[in-house]
Amino acid sequence: MDTDTQHEKRDHSSVTPTGTAERSRFSRSPRPAEEAGTAPEAAEETGRGGLSWRRTGLLGIICAVFLLLLSTFVLQPFLIPSGSMEPTLQVGDRLLVNKLAYRFGTAPQRGDVIVFDGTGSFVQEPPRENPVTGLLHGAAAALGLAEPAETDFVKRVVGVGGDRVVCCDKGGRVQVNGRSVDERYLHAGDAPSRVPFDIVVPEGTLWVMGDHRSESRDSRDHLGEPGGGMVPVKRVIGRADWIGWPLDRWSALEPTDAFRRVPGPEGGGHG
Repeated sequence: MDTDTQHEKRDHSSVTPTGTAERSRFSRSPRPAEEAGTAPEAAEETGRGGLSWRRTGLLGIICAVFLLLLSTFVLQPFLIPSGSMEPTLQVGDRLLVNKLAYRFGTAPQRGDVIVFDGTGSFVQEPPRENPVTGLLHGAAAALGLAEPAETDFVKRVVGVGGDRVVCCDKGGRVQVNGRSVDERYLHAGDAPSRVPFDIVVPEGTLWVMGDHRSESRDSRDHLGEPGGGMVPVKRVIGRADWIGWPLDRWSALEPTDAFRRVPGPEGGGHG
C-alpha cells in the first residue's frame, strides 16, 4: 500500500499542463549573441549606422569641394581685417565677392569696391611661407574662415585708365578729369586726402583709395614705388557686392553716384 501510494504520488507529481514538458525539454537557451544584443536585426542596424557615417563623411567632402569651387570661380567670401574701408565696411564683415562681375567684357568702374591681388603694386615681394601652411590658410580664407592673404586688398576705384586724378581742389575735394567729387561715403571727419597728388592713370590700371582715408594705405602710399600705386585690372579678383555676415549687417553694397557727372578723359572715354 505504501508502494502504491508512492507510485500514485509520483504519477501526480509528474503531471504538467499539456505540452509543458515538451516545451521545457526542447526549448533552447538564449544564444550568447542574442544575450549581448547582437541579434541579426541589431547587427543589420549597426551596419546601416556604419554606412550612414560613411555617407555623412562623403557628403561633407562633396560639400567642401563644391564650396571651394564656388569660391574659386563664382562667389568668394572675404573677411575684412582692418578699418581702412569704414564706414562702408567694418572689421569682421564678410564680403561676398562677385568673381563674374568683370569676366565678360565689363571693366571696373569708378566707385566700385573691389578686391584685388596687390602683388607688384601694393606688395613688391610676397612674403615667403610654408607651402602646406599656405595651402591650408588659402583654403580657409577662400571660405571666409580666415583673414585674406597679405597680398589681397579691398579698396574703392577712384580712377580708371586715362583718368586724371588730382587732390585737391580749393574745397579740399578730389578731382577726376576736372570734376570735383562729393565723396559722401568717406569716414566722418576724414579729409579726402592729406597727401597731394596729380596723376594720370595708365590704361589697363586703376587708382584705388580706402573710404577711411586717414587709416588707409592705398595708391597714394605707393606713388614713388614701381607701378606708382596703380593696380593692374588683371589683378582684380572681383567686385564686392554684398555683406554676408554678421547677419545684422546683411546687405547689398549700393553703387555710389559720386562719379556720375565725371566726364571721360578729355571729354570722352569712360563715363
